[in-house]
Amino acid sequence: MSTVEFPTVVDAPQAWMRADVEAVTTWRRDLTTDQVAEIEAAAGPIVEGMQDIGCMEKTDFPLTTLAEDIPFWVDSLLNDFGFLHICGLKPGPENIRRAAAIFYGLGLHMGRPRSQNAKGHVLGHVCDLGLSTNDPNVRIYQTRERQNYHTDSCDVAGLMCLKPAKRGGESGVVSSMAIYNEMRTECPDLLAELLKPMHVDRRGEVTADGLPYYQQPVFSWHEGYLSALYAPHYIRSAPRLEGVPALTEIQVAALDTFDALADDPRFNITFKLEAGDMLFVHNHTVMHDRLAYEDWGAREGRRHLLRLWLAVPGARCLPDHYKHRFGSVTVGDRGGIRVPGNALNAPLKPI
Repeated sequence: MSTVEFPTVVDAPQAWMRADVEAVTTWRRDLTTDQVAEIEAAAGPIVEGMQDIGCMEKTDFPLTTLAEDIPFWVDSLLNDFGFLHICGLKPGPENIRRAAAIFYGLGLHMGRPRSQNAKGHVLGHVCDLGLSTNDPNVRIYQTRERQNYHTDSCDVAGLMCLKPAKRGGESGVVSSMAIYNEMRTECPDLLAELLKPMHVDRRGEVTADGLPYYQQPVFSWHEGYLSALYAPHYIRSAPRLEGVPALTEIQVAALDTFDALADDPRFNITFKLEAGDMLFVHNHTVMHDRLAYEDWGAREGRRHLLRLWLAVPGARCLPDHYKHRFGSVTVGDRGGIRVPGNALNAPLKPI
């Protein structure tokens, strides 16, 4: 593929470098005292009642002043740097129902929660379950291992920290658009491989098509937008599956270069989420990472985050091949992992 056949250079705020985001603070929002009180008041009836968190609707979490601000959060995610670090709340693991009600309620004002795994969890728990990715059915968020820069299978992913790690576990974000621009200039032969479909391991979460893998390019150009979908560990583990060929030398080189640029401190920014902090990322333009970490020892003291996957109204159109992972490309009703026979639910403890 020649350079002229590539999608255009991404000349937009989404193609940021570390220096760009360090020069401003628009990606960090500190909630005011009044906004925190408004959130607490909206969560009160949910905390005190017996309603299943996963059955909540937007009307169950009424907001007034903050409801006027959240559309600006979403616009910033979709059209600016593509990530938001929101501070000011203080929920911890001692009242998981309160934290879940707040996080899920805010998520409902941003979009529609999607299933995050084969169990139908619309509220996820990111913590060490004593597992290892040496097990081909384990996903990295269930371990203490480094995740590496990746995207989730939804428009916007959210995390709320209940308890940080004793050591490590910092979050990182990087612009996949900036990496695209760099590879387009410096190594177009390798970039060409990332515009071709690659096999991706479903890690045992087989959807209705019955296949243990799907095929998807890392970069896709559609209706004027460049989007990225990237799961490095699962691309590299896919050849274990029957019918999936080994990665070629040039594919490995393309993936290695992509990962090296994501890890380059010129491109990424890292920070620690403290208890109550939230991080939202626009998966189509930003990848996120979680460094390896050490817990406090006792099971009750482990690092613990809640997670949301959201389909967002007003998000960009996606090409049809995203159906292999997103199930649908209908804006506002796409993304997530749906395995036949599993109902949607919101567990209040890691399972």
